[in-house]
Order: sequence, then structure tokens, then C-alpha cells
Amino acid sequence: MTKKILAAILGTTLTLAALTGCGSSDTATNTATKDEAKTEAKTEETAKDLTPLTVAASATPHAEILEQAKPLLAEQGYDLQVTVFDDYVQPNLVVESGEFDANYFQHVPYLDTFNEEQGTHLVNAGGIHYEPFGIYPGQKSSLDDIADGDVIAVPNDTTNEARALLLLQDNGLLTLKEGAGLTATVNDIVDNPNNIKFQELEAAQVARVKDEVAFVVLNGNYALEAGFSVAKDAIAYEAADSEAAKTYVNIIAVAEGNENNDGIKALVSVLKSDEIKSFIEKEYDGAVVAFE
Repeated sequence: MTKKILAAILGTTLTLAALTGCGSSDTATNTATKDEAKTEAKTEETAKDLTPLTVAASATPHAEILEQAKPLLAEQGYDLQVTVFDDYVQPNLVVESGEFDANYFQHVPYLDTFNEEQGTHLVNAGGIHYEPFGIYPGQKSSLDDIADGDVIAVPNDTTNEARALLLLQDNGLLTLKEGAGLTATVNDIVDNPNNIKFQELEAAQVARVKDEVAFVVLNGNYALEAGFSVAKDAIAYEAADSEAAKTYVNIIAVAEGNENNDGIKALVSVLKSDEIKSFIEKEYDGAVVAFE
């Protein structure tokens, strides 16, 4: 009988201990849940105290850069709200209508053309970055090895082909007729001492022939897709003070008359800050370059 009583006491003790343990776990879980709820509530309350600043953007690199700017803008009293668009029409239309405060996805030539064709009234509030064209190795790795009749692959659309040819001209491989500038095509070449032949392809296809030609000329994003490190592999690329870099800088665009709004000025200032410049430099390996 004594043994039975002892066993019953031990069983009761273990059961109570187990129940106590569960109670402690539940308490900890409940406490953690309450703390999380308090944190979320505090975050929501803080956001309510901030002035909303809505920006439409392309996913890469624009929205990524904007995400880095969020905490910096919060310090200045703004709740940066970024919406990603996968086309180049709606981001302008939603800014024109006033639904969004700004957008970040385009360069000035595209903006000017859009305004002309769509009757919109959007303006440049500040240049943030550019994506440099570069000359990359194909069958050869140095421009000094260029030989008579070598083939170089370039994009075939007007804007990108001009940038490619200007870069080749800057590196002494050809001369374009005076004034050709950013509308240049291979027909504007007036001096081609090495009789270079040009394989003109859709921009996204150029990198695919790198093993078949002497060199390829690519935009930064296509270089990354091809496995090139812009900073390490480019034989040459557009300088920050080049005509192309200044022309094709990606901008913050706003409806005319809003370019001097405090929120827009704060946005541009943060995107041009040392913190964002440092992020761009580390994150994109030269494929995206902060514009001074």
C-alpha cells in the first residue's frame, strides 16, 4: 500500500511539473506575441506621423535603391511608399494624374518623347544614376589586339547603337561624322582604320555571340546577365562625364510644378547621399553608377 501511495504522489508531482512547464511556455509565447503586436502597433503609429511619399518604379535597380532610401527619408519625416511597375507607360500616367508623387525608371530622352506623344507634363526633378555601356571581351581581351576585319557586336536600336559607336570612337577604334552624336549608326562612320565589321543585333542578343566575335558592346544590365563583372571585365566603359552618361542618366520624374516640393527635394537629396552612393557601388559592381 505504501508503494502505491508513493507512486501516486510521484505521478501527481510529475504531472504538476509538466503542467507548470507548459504554463511557462505559453506565458513566454503570449509575452512574445504581445511584444510583437506592440512593435507593429508602434511602427504603424510612427508611419501615421510621417508624410506619405509615393513613388512608382521599375524593379531593378530602381525599387531596390528606393528601399535603401526608406529609413533615411523616415528620419526626415517621410513615409516612402514604393510600387513596382513592369511597364514603361503606367508609371508616367500615374504621376501625371497625381495618383503618385514621382517615378524612378527612365532617362530624359524617354521622358521627352513620352511627353510629346502622350501630351503629359512631366519634368526631371533630379538625376540619380546611369547604367554605363561597356566594351567586353569576346575572342580577344585587349583593344590593342584589334586586327583588320575583326567583328564587333553592337545593339541595333538607334539609342543603344549610338552609345556603342560613341564608346568605340572614344577608344580610338573609329571616327563618326561630325554631329552624329546620339543618333549615330554604322552609316555615320567616316574613318574605320581596321575595317571593323559590325554585327548588329537586338540588345538582349548581343552577349550571346561573344564567343563568335572579337568584342561585344553591352549595357550594364545585359553585361551582368552574361556573367560579366562590369568593374572587373569591361575593357572600357562610358565615363560619368561622357555625353551618353549625362544624357541617359536615370531620373526622378514628377508632374510639372512639383519639382520643388519639400518631399521631392528630400527624396532627390537622399538618393544622391553618400549612403545611397555607397550602396549602389557595392551592390551593382559597376553596372549601375551614381550620377554626380
